[in-house]
Order: sequence, then structure tokens, then C-alpha cells
Amino acid sequence: MPDPSTLRVAVIGAGPAGIASGRELLRQGFDRITIFDALDAPGGTWRLHSYPGLACDVWAHSYSFSYAPNPDWSASFVDQPEIQAYLARCATEFGLDPYLRLNTRITSANFQSDGCWRLETANGETLEYDVVINAMGNQHTPLFPEVPGMDLFQGDSWHATRWNHAVELAGKRIAIVGSAASAVQIVPEVARLAGQLTVLQRSANWIMPRGKKPYPAWQRRLARRVPALITLLRTWQGALMGQVQYAVTLGHKRMDQFENVAKNFIARSISDPELRRKLTPDSRYGCKRGLVSDDFYPALNRDNVELVAAGLQAVTPTGLVTTDGREIDVDIIIYCTGYRILDFDRIAVTGSEGTRLGDVMAHNPRAHKGISVPGFPNYFFAVGPNGLVLNVSYFKTAEKSVATIVRLLKDMCAAGAEHMQPRDEAFEVYNAWMAHRFERFSWGASDCHSYYRNAAGHAPFLFPGNFREYCKLHDASGLQEYKLG
Repeated sequence: MPDPSTLRVAVIGAGPAGIASGRELLRQGFDRITIFDALDAPGGTWRLHSYPGLACDVWAHSYSFSYAPNPDWSASFVDQPEIQAYLARCATEFGLDPYLRLNTRITSANFQSDGCWRLETANGETLEYDVVINAMGNQHTPLFPEVPGMDLFQGDSWHATRWNHAVELAGKRIAIVGSAASAVQIVPEVARLAGQLTVLQRSANWIMPRGKKPYPAWQRRLARRVPALITLLRTWQGALMGQVQYAVTLGHKRMDQFENVAKNFIARSISDPELRRKLTPDSRYGCKRGLVSDDFYPALNRDNVELVAAGLQAVTPTGLVTTDGREIDVDIIIYCTGYRILDFDRIAVTGSEGTRLGDVMAHNPRAHKGISVPGFPNYFFAVGPNGLVLNVSYFKTAEKSVATIVRLLKDMCAAGAEHMQPRDEAFEVYNAWMAHRFERFSWGASDCHSYYRNAAGHAPFLFPGNFREYCKLHDASGLQEYKLG
């Protein structure tokens, strides 16, 4: 009979989900684990990215592991270095350092006839594991616009996810392509340096004021002495975040309330009527990712900044051409055009029937309760298709998912089985149940066009419900939903 202490488990990724996976595995007696990461330190996206202004848009005390509150956050919202340091510290405090294999990129994972997974690294090493947990996250692979001339540009250009810190920005003519999550953080920083900054906006976004407040030393000391204060703060923040579920529900009054708050924020921040018009979204709240910022709108008011309400049509040797035909000469182009979400072909994963995971997921990414797929025994997603709950912090979703995965692995061992995969019927029933719920939400509606929906019209990113529903579904998960072998 397999025993948790003998099961070899590979966790791919050392970001929040990978760290949560490692902690839960050790806590449940799985100590033959390896946590791989291509980078040189834990942190995932918070280690990979370093663009100016990079910060979390969730309150710091909520954007933390539930079992590792941090009384030393410097402010209500914190920047990338502070988050990455917290994650690295958690990995150490959870006892994960001996199990980390950094600077090691996994390139393929192939299920073998003997029931194990054979992993290959970028340097040609071959390793074997009984279980693989994919904890790579979804904010990794840059997504560039498909326009002609990008390779002809004679100036410097890069994607925000791979910031070029060697290029001097002061006094330069700079174009930022995009106006969403990364752009609202980058634009204020670049605007302070650029001679002229042009921001291309294909469509306006709903932006709420961040309201960032520093935590003075006395407040941090009090949080250390009275940990219950953090618990109370998290509870209050959780109640506010819970309203997002209603704000993205079509027909709910909370959606109108959120939109009115955002419109009033524009009115207070932007005096130019034409600029206000350009910045007012024509989609419902939540169709695209809701943003928060205190300084994006003030940056657009600067004399050296222009918002162009058009997309990118082409790049020329000296600049760019917008979709409304305007030609703009620039010295630097920065692409804030997002990521390839759910890029399952980042690693070549081959299942029990020789099927490639990237092919299975190419047009219709689906999973059983966000964690597993038929045909891929003992292969799990820490946060897979439709495995992200919008009304709670990413940490809470990841913690719940990995707890379910590890519990199922323990049950598998107790049942004397060596591998498991979801039953086809359970998989289809679950995904059919979800499919009927997408149209309830702005991000899942057929008239919404954003990265939440793919080219086939499927909404594979978010869970169509709240965290309580997600937990109930996971708590009901058991071996009855899986084929054992």
C-alpha cells in the first residue's frame, strides 16, 4: 500500500500556490517532495516581474497566507519587493528551503506506462515522480499585439513583464500600448520621467481609488502584540471583497453602485470633459478586470501625457500607427498588453493516452473543480481552469485547492491505489453545471470581450460563484469522483 511518506511529489512553481502546496504536503506527511522554479528565489510572479510601480491591488493583510499573517506590512497596499520578501520568508518558515530546486526550469512531463511521471529540465536532466502539482500561475508569458512592423522599430521596446532597466527614460518620447492592470501602475512612474508620454487605450477600464495608507511603526508594533487585530481587519476586508460577487452579477444593484463610484472618481480626477468621456467604460463592471489606482488619473492630467483612445495598428521604424490612422514618432515602446492566460503549453505535458495537455486545453480549457483533468493521472493544478474565485484573495483559493489535492492523495494512499484521475462522468457533469452559470456574470456574458473569455467564447478563467460555493464543492470531493489504479 502506498504511504504518503513514500510518494514522490513534484511541485512546479514556487510562487504563492507552490508554497501553499509544499506546506500542505509536509503537514500531511508527504516529505518526498521537490518544489521546482526557474527563477533564483521563491515568489513566482513577484520574483519575475519588476516594472516600475508594481504593486498588489488587494489589501496587504488579505493578500497573505491565512496561516501566516504579517504584522510588518508597511502600508495597506504594498509593492513588489515587500511581497516577494514575504513569500521567501514564508517558504523558509514553512520548512520548504530544503525542498526547493531553484534555477531549474521543467520543460516536459510525460506519464509512463509504469505509472510515474518523467520530468525533463532545461539542462537535460531526467527525473521521476509519482505526482505532479502544477503551481506555475498564469501571469508569466507575455502577450504581444499581432501587428506588422514590430521588428522594424529602431528604438528600444519591451513588454512590461520583462522590464528593461538598462534604458534611460528621462526626457524620452515614450509610448505605452495598453491601459489596463500593468499600465495603470507604470504610467504614473514613467510620466514623471518622460519628455512626452503617449498612452494607447483600446477600451476604458473601471478604476476604483486605491486609498493606500502607510502603517506607522506604532501600528505595526500593536499588530505584533495583538494578532487578533489582524484577524479583525481581514474579516472586515473580506466582507468588502465579498461585495465583488454582487458587483459582477448582472442585474444586481451592487453593479450599478460600483460603476457610480468609479464614474464619480473620474469626475473628481479629470477636469477635461473629452478626456472624461474617453476614460468612461462602455462595458459593465467586471467584464474586464476591475482596477484600483490613486495616481493613474492624475498622471493623465500632466502636460507631457496624452491618452489616445485607439489601439495599435502598426509599428514603424520611428514609432507607431494607431487604429484611427494617427502616426506617432517615439523613442521607446512599452507593451502593457497582458499575458497568455492559462498557457498550458508552457510545459509539454503528455498524459496516459499520449494526449498533450496543451492540445486538450487549446480551445476548451476545462478541469474538474479546477484541479484535475481526465487522462492525466496524478497530475493536478493548484489553480486550474475556472479555479480562481473573484471575491476572495488568490491566497484563499490556492489554499483551498491544494488542501483538497493533498486530502485526495492521502485518501488514494489509504485505498491502496497508486494513481487517480477524475471520472469522465463527474468531469462532464461538473463542467455542464458551470456552463449554465457563466451568463449570470458580466465577465462570462456572451457580449463581454476580455481575457476572461477565449476565442471560442468559453470563460475558462474564473469560478462562476463565490468562495463559499467553491469550498462546498471541494469539501464534497472524494474518491467517488475519481478512477483509481
